[in-house]
Amino acid sequence: MTETGMEALTEPYYEALKRGELVVQHCKACNHNIMYPRHLCPFCYETDLSWVPSSGRGVLHSFAVQRLGPPSGFENDLPYAVGVVKLDDGVQLLGRLWPDPDGEWSGYSCDGRVEFHGADAAEIAHRPVPWFRRAD
Repeated sequence: MTETGMEALTEPYYEALKRGELVVQHCKACNHNIMYPRHLCPFCYETDLSWVPSSGRGVLHSFAVQRLGPPSGFENDLPYAVGVVKLDDGVQLLGRLWPDPDGEWSGYSCDGRVEFHGADAAEIAHRPVPWFRRAD
């Protein structure tokens, strides 16, 4: 990587999301997976980092359904849900939650299993975050 700015650092992550894939950084020195993107490993402070595919499966630790609120740029999306997911890969991240077929999120529960299901490229271009569904 020749550029050192945040755009260069995060580009592989966002490009993977656009392809419908989820990737995490991996430290070759200490073998830890890392999220969110950074220039050096927070465990051993080495800079030998690469991007590896994530299993996309994990546990939903917390979530909230936003039904109303002040203008934030997301008011046209109401209602929507976000959740904190601890991936089996050992990292934790924030993502959007797909609604159940009835348009609600009543099937989700804390400590319930979820898995990554990418959004289409247009959605990712507008809101570059990972999307998760309940793992049945």
